[in-house]
Amino acid sequence: MTHDFRRSGRHRPAGGIQEVFDPGAASAPERLRMAYVLPLRPDGDSGHTDLTGYLRELSRWVDVIVVDGSPPELFARHAAAWRGLVRHVPPDPALRGRNPTALGVLTGVALAHHEHVVIADDDVRYDLAGLRAVHELLDRVDLVRPQDHVDPLPWTAWRDTGRMLLHRALGGDRPGTLAVRRSTFLAMGGYDPDVLAENLELVRTVRAYGGATATPAWLYVRRLPPTAARRPAYDELARPGWLLAALAVLPAAAAALAARRPGLLLRAGVATVAVAEVGRRRAGGTAVFPAHTTLAAPVWLLERGVGAWLAVGRRLRGGRPGPDAGQRAHTTRALRRRLAGRRPDDLVLWVETGAVPAPAPVERLPR
Repeated sequence: MTHDFRRSGRHRPAGGIQEVFDPGAASAPERLRMAYVLPLRPDGDSGHTDLTGYLRELSRWVDVIVVDGSPPELFARHAAAWRGLVRHVPPDPALRGRNPTALGVLTGVALAHHEHVVIADDDVRYDLAGLRAVHELLDRVDLVRPQDHVDPLPWTAWRDTGRMLLHRALGGDRPGTLAVRRSTFLAMGGYDPDVLAENLELVRTVRAYGGATATPAWLYVRRLPPTAARRPAYDELARPGWLLAALAVLPAAAAALAARRPGLLLRAGVATVAVAEVGRRRAGGTAVFPAHTTLAAPVWLLERGVGAWLAVGRRLRGGRPGPDAGQRAHTTRALRRRLAGRRPDDLVLWVETGAVPAPAPVERLPR
């Protein structure tokens, strides 16, 4: 069950923590009863010099757990910089899996002391209004998918914004942050740490378990531009419908050119921009998505068409997108089959997590 909670005026688009927190406004900032889990991968530093400043402000509002898979030297530097600000731990060595981000999430959620848990990449920048909104939504659903917006907008981020707008128009984007009820997460046994698309896997596992999810198009969370290119179209292998659409792009363009009808390509481009504009205008998106970002939609679509064929070709040759993950994500049907034989209090599904206290009962929305 998916719920779209549109509450006009409830949440101003995020502009960074510094714009929300005023040290002189009160002697003590508001503190929410929720945890924030930030998994750091082992393949180098975050690349964002303001991460420590963000963690300093974030720790005034929520309990922060940084699960750091960095090499020992870098781990020690992080420990020195973040001492007293956050709970800084390595991934649980008892966990097994090829996706280090998923291992970090499994470790962090198990360590959290609150029912409401935000999970976010190191380039995500929540403000207090966004945390409050997520906190309120988790009173009603098991998982929340906010909406990313990138600021500032270099070329790579501008192009990726075209993807965001198309996804918004067609149901919902895939963000770099999720929020989940801890009791639901533990009761379903976490999620598979071997998959490549860990966020998609978590969403599908919650749904397969019978949990309610929300995709609030009005809840905007700022994200910093990527320091490296995003993954190519390998993640579409986990979503057959999107994969077929991406694979159709190049043959359709070639057919139009072969028929000497370039006007068809122009009309297709205009239609793609129009769909992106629908996504931009949805739920006040014009406040965070500049008008020119709709022009990125056909650029992203063409690039995704090329990437889809490359991904399929590599898959047919037996290749993988990387050494850290195998399958992209399980289908919801496959996850339901795996969960069908589990008791509600069975906390070990994908990995051995050690002794974990049984979760408190959660009142669920009617199905």
